[in-house]
Amino acid sequence: MTGAPPTGGAPAHPTDHDWAALDRRLDGVPGTVSAYLGRLDTPPTWTRHPDTTHYAASTMKVAVLAALHRAAEAGLLDPDAPVPVTNDFASARPGAPRFSCARHFDNDDTVWQRLGDRAPLRWLAERMIVRSGNLATNLCLAHVGSPAVARVWELVGARHSVTARGIEDLAAREVGITNLVTAADLAALLGAIATGATRPGPLATPAGCTAMLDVLVAQEHREDLAAGLPPGTRIAHKSGWVRGIRHGAGIVYPADAPPYLIVVCTTLDPEHAADLDTCELVAGISATAWAARHHLG
Repeated sequence: MTGAPPTGGAPAHPTDHDWAALDRRLDGVPGTVSAYLGRLDTPPTWTRHPDTTHYAASTMKVAVLAALHRAAEAGLLDPDAPVPVTNDFASARPGAPRFSCARHFDNDDTVWQRLGDRAPLRWLAERMIVRSGNLATNLCLAHVGSPAVARVWELVGARHSVTARGIEDLAAREVGITNLVTAADLAALLGAIATGATRPGPLATPAGCTAMLDVLVAQEHREDLAAGLPPGTRIAHKSGWVRGIRHGAGIVYPADAPPYLIVVCTTLDPEHAADLDTCELVAGISATAWAARHHLG
């Protein structure tokens, strides 16, 4: 398989047969493609390897965002109080030296421009999602702590996902301390945020969940899930990518159908998938889901 299911070729009303055909096409991808598709609060319409773990890449930032909102609502921190913008972090590996982020690996130079100054945690959390900033993520994680992020995963019923270290904590990575997600767990997390915006839920108040959705809607990286949707379609989402990895997780809000969850996680063999455009792959799955929006659940 050298590309995604084409956006223009998505069936008008996908059936069980169409999902099976999509599975057969994805079987030809040199690696693992996991997926979850369904409405909020209903069993999924289609899944593919939903409990297979993938390196989380930047999708773990959604759990950090939720942990920060929970801490703020509990009075454990003030999200509007300026905190020092530093690049010096404790490793998750016991006894390891402290580590720092590399500026050229980051997607958000705006935070780096404030290095040595101060910035509110709320602003850092926004940069963490909107631009997928790594320095912003490590600063937020340092303030909430990994146990608080683990509690977020626990509250949404995640079974396999963990956020065990900061970004670029190489000493921790060397001993297997890592960040993992599954398609099902990401769907559970986003579903809890989406439903929590309309009624009290396990993560935060409706106002807090609404604020999280607003930040996710503002994400500027729109080359995967969002690319498979008609222009202007509202989607609250987070992308994640490193070499061999491309994930997209989101809640889509069609104007003519109820909202739905879509998560696609891909872990590919870079040596055998060099000609595969993973953004196009994820966008093609998103387009097929969009075509099925009236027939989910």
